[in-house]
Amino acid sequence: MKMKAAVVRQATDPYKFEEVELAEPKNDEVLVRITASGLCHTDEFGRTLGMSPIVLGHEGAGIIEKLGENVKDFAVGDHVAFSYAFCGHCKSCVQGRPQYCEKFNEINFGGVGADGQSKLSQNGQPVAMFFGQSSFAQYATISEESIVKIDEDVDLAMIAPFGCGVQTGAGAVLNTLHPHVDETLAVFGCGAVGFSAIMAAKVAGCRQIIAVGGNEHSLALAKELGATDVINRKQLPAGQTMAQAVQAISNGGVNYAIDTSGNGNMIQNAIQSTCLNGKIVLLAPSGEVENFDFGKDVLMAYRTVIGCCEGDSNPKIFIPRLVQLYKEGRFPIDKIITKYPFEQLEQAREDSNAGKVIKAVVTME
Repeated sequence: MKMKAAVVRQATDPYKFEEVELAEPKNDEVLVRITASGLCHTDEFGRTLGMSPIVLGHEGAGIIEKLGENVKDFAVGDHVAFSYAFCGHCKSCVQGRPQYCEKFNEINFGGVGADGQSKLSQNGQPVAMFFGQSSFAQYATISEESIVKIDEDVDLAMIAPFGCGVQTGAGAVLNTLHPHVDETLAVFGCGAVGFSAIMAAKVAGCRQIIAVGGNEHSLALAKELGATDVINRKQLPAGQTMAQAVQAISNGGVNYAIDTSGNGNMIQNAIQSTCLNGKIVLLAPSGEVENFDFGKDVLMAYRTVIGCCEGDSNPKIFIPRLVQLYKEGRFPIDKIITKYPFEQLEQAREDSNAGKVIKAVVTME
């Protein structure tokens, strides 16, 4: 079928709406009319992969319009959210940990689906896919394993970002760290992922939640979402580091720290901000941490630095949990989302990159 999609041909090009051919669903796939899609910095990364042309977008949501012959758990008219693609057959997938699929990079960042082919084309030539969905389009043909049924009384524009960024931040807390109610946590970086971690930490009942960022508006919002304390890294007293500020507020260091920035200096401060036997989770692609210094006595403090993919989330289990928290008013994702019409996708991109909005979501209705 023919549809309108936002096509990118060069990394620096704006999104251009073009007609693209979408393949019909196979036996284990569904055709979804997309109603909303979140924007994420991972989409910007997708531009650098060298695949041209490509349709990006990986936080889609919509309504099922057609089923493959073997699809049993969904029906036409179901509201669904999309998440990442996985093969379903490797050891990790079989063990219920699809976020660590052996083919994760190949079928999410390689321009093709799990079958090794793209479902998109123009004039008979393939167009690269993204995350098995390419949700910056009017429709998607997607594996039933990568969709999650959503209650019809929930705004899909609020739920679309759960498929990647939100479950990454929230899952780092609820699935990876499992903090106790008397424990403390610092979140470095106040974007959508960081805010999701803060909301999850509040759900977990952490005694102290410290947000570290560089924007007063974002820090004020962090407190509204659940942070007990905030640190503006741009307004520290002379000679004081972010880590020292966290240590002072937490009386010696936090139990857990999460870095959402991927910045070497932020990572180093996150590590140094923790107490004896502290755990640090890194959520963003990271480069070299130059002149790394653990700080006084850190070597004997036995910190643990770990990463997690997609918040250690099995989407079919975790996304419904987050949706229920949202419906209960305990995960107010709506406070960080700004909606844009699909036709304003490029403006949404510019505003996101400029830090004018926390989380942009384009709507197709």
